[in-house]
Amino acid sequence: MNRGLTPILSLGVLAAALIALPLFAGNYLLSVATLILYFAYTGQAWNVMMGFAGQLSLGHSLYVGVAAYTAGALFFHYGIGPWAGLWIAMLICVALGLVIGFLAFRFGISGVYFALLTIAFAEFTRIGFDHLDWTGGPGGLFLRVAQRDTWDLVNFRGPPLMYYYAMLALAALAFLVCWLLVRSKAGYYWQAIRENEEAAQALGINVFRWKLAAVALSAAMTAVSGVFFAFYYNNLFPEQIFHISRSIEIILGPVIGGVGTLFGPVLGAAVLTLLSDGITEGLALLGWEIPGIKQVFYGVVLLVVVMFLPQGIWPALARKLRL
Repeated sequence: MNRGLTPILSLGVLAAALIALPLFAGNYLLSVATLILYFAYTGQAWNVMMGFAGQLSLGHSLYVGVAAYTAGALFFHYGIGPWAGLWIAMLICVALGLVIGFLAFRFGISGVYFALLTIAFAEFTRIGFDHLDWTGGPGGLFLRVAQRDTWDLVNFRGPPLMYYYAMLALAALAFLVCWLLVRSKAGYYWQAIRENEEAAQALGINVFRWKLAAVALSAAMTAVSGVFFAFYYNNLFPEQIFHISRSIEIILGPVIGGVGTLFGPVLGAAVLTLLSDGITEGLALLGWEIPGIKQVFYGVVLLVVVMFLPQGIWPALARKLRL
């Protein structure tokens, strides 16, 4: 019984600490915590597709960018609020995911070739938005910002505290959804497909349909983070939001923390963000500005984890803590 209660108790302590964090953190630490939760959420969204169903995507920036531009442009041009724009963005991203999945799975594209296909779609979309004047083209799209001390949930405008709690709620919801999925029929089907597609097909699982379902769900979840990105940063540039480095940032959390696990994306996002920001701030205090230092750090961390903890940090830590 004690072993069963330990994870629940740990979750309760973590949730209480995160809820109470703004009482002790300043604006800078709050922004870092918001970034950690953002990558934890997007990592969970990507984990549905890769960790659960075994479909490697290196172009998830496609869904972040399309959702951000959809909700942002509707708000900028027509005054349509983020909540209405969110549903439109999700529908568009799901449609894109289904198109990519249909083309890939119908013609037997998988593994590295599927990953290359996702990169190609993200890059084609970047080029398209670079030439789309309606969204600002390469000059970017800038949302109107009003300085408010009060929470305006209708227009998703408010102080940093509001964005922190919004991202905390999203990360918690994503964790709960993934926890339910792992224990559902879909989760067992995806696990069978991930381990051996031919065996899953022989057992009567409709591999094509369930892989499409994983892509669609992952795209929809990622779209939510794209809308958050638009209204949190208030500026969008195709070169920035669709770049492959954005996709790499999304997947690094689950890869470092543990692909296919529930806590892996959360732990990986925390480790990477805290260490990379710490290194950046430390070098700034020394007066050193080294371009690309964060990317170099990501590469070193990834190399170390792959060499010594190939399953990620969380599985090894969970064994140590007997969770």
